[in-house]
Amino acid sequence: MDITTLLGILVAAVLVVSAILMGGPGIWFLDYPSLMIVIGGTMGATLIAYPISEVMSVVGIARNAFMHRHQSPMKLIPIMVQIAKKARAEGILSFESQLKNMNDPFLVKGIQMAIDGMESSAIEDVLSTEIAYVGERHKIGAEIFSTMGAYAPSMGMLGTLIGLVQMLRQMNDPALIGAPMALALLTTFYGSVLANLLFNPIAGKLKTRSKQEMLVKQMILEGILAIQAGDNHRIVEQKLKAFISPRVLQKQPMRN
Repeated sequence: MDITTLLGILVAAVLVVSAILMGGPGIWFLDYPSLMIVIGGTMGATLIAYPISEVMSVVGIARNAFMHRHQSPMKLIPIMVQIAKKARAEGILSFESQLKNMNDPFLVKGIQMAIDGMESSAIEDVLSTEIAYVGERHKIGAEIFSTMGAYAPSMGMLGTLIGLVQMLRQMNDPALIGAPMALALLTTFYGSVLANLLFNPIAGKLKTRSKQEMLVKQMILEGILAIQAGDNHRIVEQKLKAFISPRVLQKQPMRN
């Protein structure tokens, strides 16, 4: 589990709720019509913008922000270096019996194609295409949450307008102004909270996850092409280090 995502949500929620309770009962901020407008309006607008199959997948997509496990680029380099050493010493065919023990399907696919004797250009085309389409799938998931993050405040403003209309219609009776005014203010509050503490942060985390995964896949592709070309393991290591920022390399020096 990614503790930072959960921690961020918990810290934000605790501080917001604490600030609310310092000013009065929390029940003041609970209004069902306002929730119906914001949540219902946001989901309805999102369904208009995207196919229902993609919208229904948001639960699984959101799970990636909390539970996604990706391989560290720094940990990948020693793995590829060892593969390069073994390939130079025993040949690429020596990995055929070890593929079932590898956890990364993308790495397995690349090595299998090398074992099958495919040209480097063909391997590059196949793996690059997979990287591109994985990136597109990730992009759609992040876009859905970004879209909900844009619609939620808009639905809040819509609720505000509804509340103001209701309030102005009942100005002759001050006792009836409270509920419409609460609707007007709380819809904006709910929309802002959902957008800025949930939807947009999750979209940002998913984009970061996608970039990290794309980096690892690009490194695997570069490593497989170098190994197939017969490069020395030190050359493979240097090629893969080029993907890592110097600051990270200085903190975690590689050892041969």
